[in-house]
Amino acid sequence: MTLPAPIRWRDGRLWLLDQRRLPDEVFYEEQLNARDVARAIRDLHVRGAPAIGVAAAYAMAMAWRNGDDLVQTAGELRLARPTAVNLEWAVDRLLHAASRGADLMEEARAVHDEDRAMCEAIGRHGAELIKPGSNLLTHCNAGALAVSHLGTATAPMYVAHEAGVRFHVYVDETRPVLQGSRLTSWELARAGIDHTLICDSVAAHLMAEDAVDLVIVGADRVTANGDTVNKIGTRALAIVAQYHGVPFYVACPSSTVDSTTATGADVAIEERPVAEVTEGIPAVLGVKVRNPAFDVTPAELVTAYVTEHGVVKNIGDG
Repeated sequence: MTLPAPIRWRDGRLWLLDQRRLPDEVFYEEQLNARDVARAIRDLHVRGAPAIGVAAAYAMAMAWRNGDDLVQTAGELRLARPTAVNLEWAVDRLLHAASRGADLMEEARAVHDEDRAMCEAIGRHGAELIKPGSNLLTHCNAGALAVSHLGTATAPMYVAHEAGVRFHVYVDETRPVLQGSRLTSWELARAGIDHTLICDSVAAHLMAEDAVDLVIVGADRVTANGDTVNKIGTRALAIVAQYHGVPFYVACPSSTVDSTTATGADVAIEERPVAEVTEGIPAVLGVKVRNPAFDVTPAELVTAYVTEHGVVKNIGDG
C-alpha cells in the first residue's frame, strides 16, 4: 500500500497533506506556526481524530520552540474542532510535558510514534473479525489519511488483505463533504482492496438483502458510558444494523475515550458551514440548512470496540 502520510515532520518542519484536494491532487502545505495548524484543523485540511491530535501536538511543540504562550496556543487549538477528543488530549499532554520541563519536540514525536503503533495494534486485533468472503460496510474515512498509519476502521482491512484474506467493502459516500467517496474509496483502490461505493441511504437496503456481514466505523470521541460520537450518519447506520442483526464495531484508540464525559448527550456537536451542504445547488429563497458534523451512537447499539488492547464489549475493559 502506497499512501501519502497525512502528517510529515522533517528537520523540525511540519507539513500537512491538504485532504480537501484529494483525490485530484496530492499537495502538502508547510505549517509555519500553531495558528496555521489551528486553521488547517478547522478547515479540514487535516482531519480524523488521531491525525488532528498528532498535528496539535506538533503545533504545541512549535509554539514552545518559538517562545509563544502555550496556554493561549492550547486555547486556540482546542477551539479549532472541539468535538474530536484527541485534539484536547494531545494539547493537554503537551501542556503537562511543558510543566515538567520536557522537550516538547520529543514529546510530539512520541505522540506520532505511538499513533503508528496504535494503528498496527488495532489492525491486528480487528483483522480477526474479517473472515474469507466477508462483506464489510464502513462510513466516512477512518483510514490511513485520518491517522498516522493504516487507520482505525480500515486498519483491520489492510492487515487482513496483507494476510491474503479475500473480502469486500461497501463504502458510504458520506455526505456532505464526501470523505467516503473522495478518501476511503481512493485509499482502498490504491491498496487493491475490493470495494463498492454507495450512497449513504443504500445501507439499509443492502442489509435487507443480507449483503452486509459487519459494519466497522471509527470515532471522534467515545464517552465514559460507551456512547460513540462520529461522523453524521453513524447513528442511523447503527440503528439499521441492529434491526437487521448486523454486528456494528467501533475502532478507536484509547486516546479517543473521554472518561471525563459521562454520555454522548453531554458532548457539544460541531455545526459546520452551510456552504458544505449547498455547494453546487442553486439557491432557493428562504431555505434553512443545518449541518451537524457528528451524531451520537448509543453504547447499546455497539457490538464491540476494537482498540489497541483488543476487541472489547465494554469500552472500560480496554
